[in-house]
Amino acid sequence: MTPECIHHLGIVVRDLDQGLAVWRDGLGLAVERIVELPDRGLKIAFLPCGPTTIELIAPLHDHSEVSKFLYERGGGLHHVCLQVPDIAAASAQAADHGLRMLGDGPKPGAEGFPVRFAHPKTTAGALVELLETTNG
Repeated sequence: MTPECIHHLGIVVRDLDQGLAVWRDGLGLAVERIVELPDRGLKIAFLPCGPTTIELIAPLHDHSEVSKFLYERGGGLHHVCLQVPDIAAASAQAADHGLRMLGDGPKPGAEGFPVRFAHPKTTAGALVELLETTNG
């Protein structure tokens, strides 16, 4: 199964306002929306750039889903998200080829679409997110 496109790039920032100063103010990308996901400890800004989106991901507290990444790496590129037409089939294909899929199956991502991640130790060092949208 071939991915349809790069859906988004997830970039972890320590502070969302500082990240927006770079990507919105410095590079000229418009903010489409900002969402808070309190259950995951995240605040995410969506900045479209052509058919791809830059997601700036900031922690809401010290125990967020990105806190360990910030502690270990200080921020930066967190993941590449590939849009696929069928997440179950894409996950199975990836697993059949030795990629370690995280979790028991797809779960809703920041935009509500089903997502699944492949562990970076099995993807040449990059965290890869698979995402299935209903709008192709």
